[in-house]
Amino acid sequence: MTVLEKILEDRIIAIVRGIPSSQIESLAEALCAGGIHCIEVTFDQSSPEKLEDTAKSIKIINEKFAGRVLAGAGTVMSVEQVRMAAEAGALYMISPNVNRDVIRETKALGLVSIPGAMTPSEAAEAYEAGADVVKIFPAGQFGPGYIKAIKAPLKHIPFAAVGGVNVGNCAEFISAGCCCVGCGGNLVSAKLISEGRFAEITALAADYIKALHAQEA
Repeated sequence: MTVLEKILEDRIIAIVRGIPSSQIESLAEALCAGGIHCIEVTFDQSSPEKLEDTAKSIKIINEKFAGRVLAGAGTVMSVEQVRMAAEAGALYMISPNVNRDVIRETKALGLVSIPGAMTPSEAAEAYEAGADVVKIFPAGQFGPGYIKAIKAPLKHIPFAAVGGVNVGNCAEFISAGCCCVGCGGNLVSAKLISEGRFAEITALAADYIKALHAQEA
């Protein structure tokens, strides 16, 4: 199974933002135990040190969870960051925007490209540049109805819903035409992590998986 096929099978990518590498192993274990196998660690653009910590987290996931978890990089904003993430072992690159250079470098390295877009024009541009999936962001601000509307003329483009996705609405985005969703703070709670409540994160992950695959039961 390819990386893209696994993402589409699971239908969910957990988004890790602002969590230090020292906690990434426990977090990845908790998410994996709940049935989530795709974890995006986002780049913090505020300093070189934080960029390096993202790469470190990706490397830890690859070393500790090889074969169980597929690590990706998020908020990838430059070709240099594509290369940094790839060197750490990231298998897919996710961005909040459409950057043709980022998309092309990702594909040149044989990795999965998931750039972010909001409008039909941006989505079409991203797909034309080589994106495998186009992330509609922030999807929660517009709702599943927006996905359904833009999917009508752009049914050939695989969409992911990110931003404001929660356990209560995630299945609605799939029903509206998305192939997968990305979930950040509603799933990867900084508060739960800081308090060491990883069992609750596992339970949350299981709830998402159940919701996203309920129609298959």
